[in-house]
Amino acid sequence: MSIDTSKMSKGKAAALEVAEAARDEMKEKSLAGGLFVGELNLQNARPFPKQSITDRALGRVYVHDFWDIMKGISANDIDKTGEIPQSVLDDLAEIKSFALKIPEEYGGRGLSQMNYAKGAMVSGIYCGNIAALLSAHQSIGVPQPLLMYGTEEQKKKFLPRFGEGAISAFALTEEGVGSDPSKLTTKAELTEDGEHYIINGEKLWCTNGVKANVIIVMARTGAKITAFIVEMDTPGVEVIHRSRFMGLKALYNGVVKFTNVKIPKENIVLAEGKGMRVALNTLNIGRLTIPAICVGASKECLRMMREWTSTRSQWGQEIGKHQMLADKLARMAADTYAMEAMVELCSNLVDRKNCDIRVESAMAKMWATEAYWTIIDNSMQMKGGRAYETDDSKVARGEKADGIERMFRDCRINLIFEGSSEIMRLILAREALDPHLKIAGDVLNSKVPIKKRLKAAVRAGLHYAWWYPKQWLPNLSTNKYHRFVKNKSKRLARTLFHSMLRYGPGLDKQQLLLGRITEIGTELFIIMAAVLKAESTRDKRDQELADAVFRNGKVKIKKIFASIGNNADQSNYKLGRKILDGVYKKVERVLT
Repeated sequence: MSIDTSKMSKGKAAALEVAEAARDEMKEKSLAGGLFVGELNLQNARPFPKQSITDRALGRVYVHDFWDIMKGISANDIDKTGEIPQSVLDDLAEIKSFALKIPEEYGGRGLSQMNYAKGAMVSGIYCGNIAALLSAHQSIGVPQPLLMYGTEEQKKKFLPRFGEGAISAFALTEEGVGSDPSKLTTKAELTEDGEHYIINGEKLWCTNGVKANVIIVMARTGAKITAFIVEMDTPGVEVIHRSRFMGLKALYNGVVKFTNVKIPKENIVLAEGKGMRVALNTLNIGRLTIPAICVGASKECLRMMREWTSTRSQWGQEIGKHQMLADKLARMAADTYAMEAMVELCSNLVDRKNCDIRVESAMAKMWATEAYWTIIDNSMQMKGGRAYETDDSKVARGEKADGIERMFRDCRINLIFEGSSEIMRLILAREALDPHLKIAGDVLNSKVPIKKRLKAAVRAGLHYAWWYPKQWLPNLSTNKYHRFVKNKSKRLARTLFHSMLRYGPGLDKQQLLLGRITEIGTELFIIMAAVLKAESTRDKRDQELADAVFRNGKVKIKKIFASIGNNADQSNYKLGRKILDGVYKKVERVLT
């Protein structure tokens, strides 16, 4: 498989090459990924995952311990002071909250991904700042990369520290480097004796960097990027600024500067030049933390809005009985149920260790964060001015605090953290195209020798002669949910194939089109997750919620399919370019 970069800008080609070099091939087929090629791979999802009695019991002990700590904190005080009390950090360390997935042999609690997700849900209910602290530490900090790629020596040296309360962070972003790591400027140069690397550079928005004891640093070693374990007390490491944000006031995020920092070569994770593989594949699992946090926060919003709309009366009846608000409550409950089903399904795939979750994790991160944003927005709308008012103000005039205003501010970053929604759509688009690139990539790649391209064309022709007609055959399953997903999956596969024929190598520029395709695939995955969960419980309430997820998703999918052929993409793009060129500066001016 190859992608033609000959007609791309130098910067874009470099960025793509970095990303492609980081890709790992997985053993098992992806459930969600199959939806883009007209397949519904249920072998990894049926029966819907249920924890063993032993694993459930192990998780319950931690969740109860964690719950007790979280109930005793004041999220509002943390928000006002911008600090998590040391006593809270000590309590979290005592129950090994910084070593949740680390095996017991290294001093951790040895929790499964499923149990870890349940803990993340609890943090989402009580405090966004603590949720962010633990998420950044566990998912993109030192523990996860070492569990996946660390040597035995690295594990023995560093992992036990987290069981004692050490905090970690991840340093990738720079002033000019966000989602494009090809522009990385932080450098690591090998010493003359070949035993150490000298790191120089500066990292922006290093979450937990202000509190961390040890961090993962991405630095350029020659033309490639390498991941280093760096202890924060190493000479030359300096936190030069703590960043402040509209929400998550106690986020320990800052600018970290490295000046001639000497790091032993034994601190390289995986291998020299494999840093982006470490980062991206760690994130495939790490991204699941934020959806789990969103589940907890959404459950809390649902509880508050149910209580509020059932006790608040207007025009002679409870406001929740009015159609507009009843509709919001229904969607809130359905989306929360779908979110939880998706997190449970994905967590189980992680615990199986050999499943491909690249697509699932990106879908979960994108969909859950956007769904929770809608939920908290609707919660504020439903409670009106009381939700917009700060808790201190409400309490001062005799009303109960509810935290919605704080949750609203804290929530917004979820759509940006660990890959924005836009980046998730681009990742999903790449994964959707991957099966086709494996078959026909060489045909479209002008850099490939003509003889090889001709052979690839014959091979691709034979494949599509067999594959394409199958995408028109309707599925006749008696299960309406499975039938719908399978048939829409085939339509989605045809749409993607037709788009490839129309745009060829230029398809990557059609970001809005690819975004719609990924949104359809995501909605199909959400429907299947909810349906499979309901099938496993056989509880009427679950079935009703899953049916609501199905009906809401069905409407969304219909609208998105319609927008593929009827949109203003090109005219808006042309207008946007003119705005970029300053043609419409008059719109920006008040006085003329």
